[in-house]
Amino acid sequence: MTLFHELFDVTVARASARPALRYRDRQYSYAELEERSRRLAGALRRLGVRKGDRILIYLQNRPEVVETALACSRLGAIFVPASPMLRQRQLEHVLRDSGAKLLLSSASALVPPAEICKAAPPLAALVICGEPTGALPIRSVLYEELMDEAPLEIAAPAIDCDAAAILYTSGSTGKPKGVVVSHRNLVSGALSVSSYLENVADDRLLVALPLSFDYGFSQVSTAFTVGACAVMTNFSTAAALVQEVGAARITGLAGVPTMWAHLAASEWPASAAESLRYITNSGGALALTVLNRLRSKLPNTKIFCMYGLTEAFRSTYLDPRELDRKPGSIGKAIPNQEVLVLRPDGTRCAPGEVGELVHRGSLVTLGYWNDPERTQQRFRPVPSINPGLVSEIAVWSGDLVRADEEGFLYFVGRKDELIKTSGYRVSPTEIEEVVLEVPGVLEAVAVGAPDDVLGQRILVAIVVEAGTGQEVVDAVRQHTRMQLPTYMTPAHIQIVGAIARNSNGKPDRNAVLLELQASIAAEASSAVARAYR
Repeated sequence: MTLFHELFDVTVARASARPALRYRDRQYSYAELEERSRRLAGALRRLGVRKGDRILIYLQNRPEVVETALACSRLGAIFVPASPMLRQRQLEHVLRDSGAKLLLSSASALVPPAEICKAAPPLAALVICGEPTGALPIRSVLYEELMDEAPLEIAAPAIDCDAAAILYTSGSTGKPKGVVVSHRNLVSGALSVSSYLENVADDRLLVALPLSFDYGFSQVSTAFTVGACAVMTNFSTAAALVQEVGAARITGLAGVPTMWAHLAASEWPASAAESLRYITNSGGALALTVLNRLRSKLPNTKIFCMYGLTEAFRSTYLDPRELDRKPGSIGKAIPNQEVLVLRPDGTRCAPGEVGELVHRGSLVTLGYWNDPERTQQRFRPVPSINPGLVSEIAVWSGDLVRADEEGFLYFVGRKDELIKTSGYRVSPTEIEEVVLEVPGVLEAVAVGAPDDVLGQRILVAIVVEAGTGQEVVDAVRQHTRMQLPTYMTPAHIQIVGAIARNSNGKPDRNAVLLELQASIAAEASSAVARAYR
C-alpha cells in the first residue's frame, strides 16, 4: 500500500459494500467508487493522459473530484485541484504554471471559458460536469459519458516518491506556487492522522473544507484509510452545516478558525451534538472565547487543535486532554514525524527560546513546481540528524515557535510577510498588484491585522494622485472584489499621505499596520462620540 489508489483499494477488498462517498442524493459504496474511478482512468488514458500529465480540477466539493484523484493515481498522472474561489486571473495562472493537459470543470464555473482556454496553450481537452451552456473553444467531453468506457485494468508503474498532486498556495511574493505532493505524503499522512484521531469504519466525516485545501482533502483520505464514509458538502452557512451534521449523523468535523467562530455562535440541537465524536481545527489558532463556546455547546466532543502547512500537510496536534493544562499550545508532533525548533544555523533552541519550526519525516513534500530557487530556500538539510550520512531534506516552515520544558509548542509569528486569514496564507504582493491596477493609485501596501475570527484581516494603505479621494477607494474595493477570491479582498482601504519605509527604502509593514490601526481606532472613537451628541 504505497500509492493513493492502493490505500483506497485495500479498503475496498474488506469493505466493498460499505458507503465510501455521499453527496446530496448520491451515495457510492467502496465497490461502486472503485468501478467509477477505473472507468474514468480508462477514459482518460484514451484521451491521451499518461504518467506525469497534469489534470486540473476546478469544481466545488463533489464526487467527481475524488474520482478524478483516484483515476489520476491509477494512471500515474497528477491531479491539480484548484480552489473554486479562484477568479479568472488566478485560474489562468494555475493552468499555465501547471501545464495541465485536461481541465475538469462545469460550464457554469468557467466564465468565460473561451478566455480561460486561450490562456492555457497545452490544454488538449475540457471535461464538463453537467451540460454545456454554449459553444466551447476546444475539444470538450461530458464527464458522465466517460463512465461508459471500459475500466482500466493495469495501473501505471508509479512508485511512492512520484508526484500525486500539485496543491497551489500563496507564496510570500507574487502568484500562487504549486506544492508537489507525493503518493508517500498522502498515504503516510492519512495513516498518521487516522491513528491519533482513532478513526474507525463507522465514522462519517463531513468534508466541508475545499478539496483544493490539503486539510480538506485529508478528510477523504482519512476516511478511506479505515473504511469510513466521507460526506461531501460545500460550506454556506453555519446553520446549514449544523443541520447537515445532525441529519447525516456526522462523527468527525474539520474546520478553520473563521468557520468555528460562526459555528460556536450557532445553536446546536441535541441531534447534531450527540453524534459528533470529535472536531479538529487548523489554519490558525482558535480564539479562547470561541474554544470555550464550542466546549460548552459540545461537552461530549473531543477538540483537537492542530498545526500544519501545505509543504508538510500536518505537523502537530494537541491532545484534547491537555486543553486546560496547555492553553494556546499547538501540541507536539503527530505520529511518525519530528518537529524541531531551530536557530538559523540549524542548532536546536532551548526551551522558551523562539526559533523556526522545522518538519522532518515522510510528510515533507517534493518542493515547488517549476521553482527550484524557492524549493532550495524552503526545503533544506537539517544538520546532524543522521551523522555520517547524506543530510536529510526537511521543510523550514517560516513559522516562529517556542517549546516549553515538556516539549509542547506555541506559535509566535511568521518570518515572512504572508497574511494568515480564514485558514489561508495570502501574499500581500498579490493583493497589491491588483490594487495598483486601479487608475489613480500610485502606491499600495497590504498588511494583516489581528482578528479573533479571521486570524488576520486585510488592511490596505494607498497613496493616490492629487485631487482624487473616496472615488478611488470605492474603485479599489470594487476591483478587488472582482479580481480576487473573497478571502483575499481587503476589509479596510485607506488613503495615506505617504508609505512608511525602512532603512532599505522598502515599505515598513509594521509601521503601516500601526498607522492604519490607529486611524481605524480614531474613526471608531469619533463615530461613538457623534452618536452621543
